[in-house]
Formats: sequence, structure tokens, C-alpha cells
Amino acid sequence: MAVGVERIETASAAETEALGARLAERLGPGDLVVVSGEVGAGKTTLIRGACRGLGVTDPVTSPTFTIGQRYGGGRLPVSHLDLYRLASLEGEDPALLEDYLRPDSVAFVEWPAAGAERLGHPSLTVRMAHLDEGRRVVEVDRLSGSQRPPVASAD
Repeated sequence: MAVGVERIETASAAETEALGARLAERLGPGDLVVVSGEVGAGKTTLIRGACRGLGVTDPVTSPTFTIGQRYGGGRLPVSHLDLYRLASLEGEDPALLEDYLRPDSVAFVEWPAAGAERLGHPSLTVRMAHLDEGRRVVEVDRLSGSQRPPVASAD
């Protein structure tokens, strides 16, 4: 259950990445962040910023065609999944998500609807949308039980 929805606007890829880095400050082992929004809304850009905030230095790209990527080298291992190409996980191997959703890592899932029944309860739900050319709105739901301060308070 959401306890607070923050609405934040970004006007560039750099601002979206910076927002991702602020989100990452509040993440810990076992956290799941689901990120939804239309194509081109900046989901991978936000996740790239979160990965940078977690200390990942490897290139962070959309795993649309590989389903998932794992990154190490930061303060926590990071998993990045993109379920865009899947209508559902019904016909998929049940182990598909196991390597990515680990209790010692942070997981980000783009296009989470396909895996909703198997992802579990997210720590944060992020929705992104275009406002106009170059500007986006990002809504972050902090879920009940979360002790995380609002993202905007990091400024």
C-alpha cells in the first residue's frame, strides 16, 4: 500500500539520472524497484543514475533483448530487468527471475506488468511520463512500512 506519492519533474537526462542517484541512496539489500512508463520516458536513464549512485561504473543499458543484466562493483550488486518483450511469465521457466531477485542485491524492473504475479512486493514503485519535449514527470510511491525519507528531501 502506498503511503506517499512524490511527483518530481525532470528537464533533462542528467536531471533524471540525478534523481535515480537520489533514489539509490535509500535502497538496501533485497529492495525491488519497479519502473513503468511509456517508451522513451527515461526508465533506463533513471536506472542508470541509480546504478551510478550505488557505485556501478559499468555501462548501464536497457536489457530489452536479454531480459536482464547484473552489475557488481558497487556498494551492492544490482539487477536490471526489462520485461517489455514478455506478455506474461506464464510460459517462462520459473527460475528466470531467481538469479535477478536476490536478497543480497537491489533489483530494478522495467515494464513490470508481465511479471507482477511473480515479482513480489516492490519497495518503490516509479511511474514516468512525458510532459512535453524533454520534460518528464516521475511519480515515486513509498510503500507502507517504508522508513525512507522522501526523494525530494535529498536536495
